[in-house]
This record gives sequence, C-alpha cells and structure tokens, in this order.
Amino acid sequence: MPVKVLVVDDSGFFRRRLVEIFEADPRLTVVGTANNGKEAVDKVQSLSPDVVTMDYEMPVLDGISAVANIMKLKPTPVLMFSSLTHEGAKVTLDALEAGAVDFMPKNFEDISRDSTVVKHTLVERVLTVSRTRLGGSRAPVQSLAPREAPKPIVTERGVIIPRSRKKVSLVAIGTSTGGPMALQTVLTKLPANFPAPLVLVQHMPAAFTGAFAERLNNICKITVKEAKDGDRLQAGVALLAPGGKQMMVDPRNGGCVRILDGDERLNYKPSVDVTFGSASKCYPGKVLSVVMTGMGVDGREGARMLKNSGSRVWIQSEESCVIYGMPMAVEKANLADDIIDLSHIGERLAREVS
Repeated sequence: MPVKVLVVDDSGFFRRRLVEIFEADPRLTVVGTANNGKEAVDKVQSLSPDVVTMDYEMPVLDGISAVANIMKLKPTPVLMFSSLTHEGAKVTLDALEAGAVDFMPKNFEDISRDSTVVKHTLVERVLTVSRTRLGGSRAPVQSLAPREAPKPIVTERGVIIPRSRKKVSLVAIGTSTGGPMALQTVLTKLPANFPAPLVLVQHMPAAFTGAFAERLNNICKITVKEAKDGDRLQAGVALLAPGGKQMMVDPRNGGCVRILDGDERLNYKPSVDVTFGSASKCYPGKVLSVVMTGMGVDGREGARMLKNSGSRVWIQSEESCVIYGMPMAVEKANLADDIIDLSHIGERLAREVS
C-alpha cells in the first residue's frame, strides 16, 4: 500500500511541484494539500496521512505551531522544509523540538529543475520519515542487554583487588536522523565538571551546525561549540563537527581536532567513521563511543576500528531510536558492548567516565 502524504506549503508552485514528484512514484500517494498551518492540522485529523511535508513560514498558523498541534492531537511523522541560513537553522531546531522527525533544505531553484537526483532524494526521505518511530526517543524503557560489573581479582593469598575500568580519554558520539533531540537529551545530563573531552558528529548541513552548537551550549552544563581546526580537546568541552567538513582527532598539542574538506567520495560530511577511526588511532583502548539514532551504516566501520584498538562501543536501543539504522548496523556486526535506552545514556556516561 502506498505511503499517504499530506503536502503543506503556502507557495502554490512548491505544492504543485512536490505533488508531481510524489505522485510519479508508485510507493507514494498524495492524499491532500494545505496552504497554512491550521489547515494542515485539520487535514491530518481528517485524512490520516502517513507523513506530512511542512513549510515553516505560513499564514494563519506557522509550521512550528502546526507541528506542535499535530503531535498533540494526532501524532504523525513530519518532514520540515527550511532555508539554509542561520535563522533557518534556529527555526528548524525549534520544529524538531516540537516533534518534527527530519528536515530538508527548501530550494526553489533545485525543486524547479527536472533533476533525477533531487526527486530521488525527496522520495527516499519521505519514505524514511514515514517509517520512523514517533516519540521513540522520548519513551523511557529499561536498558537492554545489561553487562555485569567487572569482577574482582582474587590473588593466591585471598586478597581481593577491584578490577578497575580503563581510563576514558575521549567520548565520541555519532548520530543522524533524530540526533539533534537525542544529543540534547544526553548532553544535558552531563555535569559541568565532566572529566573527559567529547567529540560529536551529527549529519547536518554547514549552515546548521553553528546554530545547533549554540543551542546545546545554552542548555547544557558542559561547554558545546562548533569545532574549528586546531581546537584542543578539553575535559567538559564537546566539539561538534562542522557540516560539510570532516573532523579528525589529532594527538598533537595534547590532543586537538583537525577540520578538513575530506574525500568527496564519502557519503557523509561530517562522517562518524572518519572521526571514530581517527580517535581509535590517537587513543587506543581509551575511547568510549556511542552510536545513536540515524539511517544508514555510518559509524559501523569506525566502531570496528575502535573495538579493534580496545575501546568500548555503546549503541542506542531500538525502542528509543527515531530510526534504528546506524545502531543496528553496529549491533549486526557484533561490535556493541552495550545497548542502552536514550534516557539512560547521559547518566551512564557521567557515572562511568567519572
């Protein structure tokens, strides 16, 4: 059965173009359109679409308010369209906090072209959003597959020596779809005196990562900033990889990050694999990594390198993921040391790293 789509935008041209693209794919069917947020809320209730594409700037009721109302009255996966500007980033983050699942840049020039790539990207994104677990990242469940605490060592004389955990020199977190709110949930639980540096990789456009880092910094006890080339790794400071670049961990100067253009053949910029892989070489056996919600397999090979160096890999539980893609890839490769619900990751980091 085709995925039912409701298209919401105050631009008649944009609505018609999206309808044409979606209707051309047999996996999708457009059940209706709306030109303002109030109409969108009403039609979600009457048409029961599987996914809604939503503009953020509309008359009567704006997109963020519409998303909030939809999540309150009839929760439905929403894909937001937003401008690739700093202000657009702030609005998009507000929409994600209101309950939207994912976002795409709204570019009239691209959408007006008869581009096979643009059509494919739009359709695949809508299909992915339609399969998301609404509210999954907000529902607390028990940690899965709990691991036993390290057993003490008993000497020949019967003296018990506690088996100490490895020192954590770096925490590395990678995520994608559903990641902004997941990262917010984790990082807000870390104390200001968190004793290790953190590196964060979130799949996000270049125009968005600065605003996202600012947002996290304003609500977290630790310091969060968009990484710049040469930034030092410091306890209690989280460096967010800038969009459109690759972030690598470098052991020089007591530990820092290098920001590079990277290989154009890589699907993701930034890439979790690149950051995790470099961390495995700089801090063998001393990295605690977490792969969280997102589609695709980015992070799997980086996790493999970390495991091979003796470091630990945690993944977010399926029940608490918006999309169980990246964590599932790590789990299927038998690389996960622990599977943890989102609501517990921050507390576990605070406890284990300290």
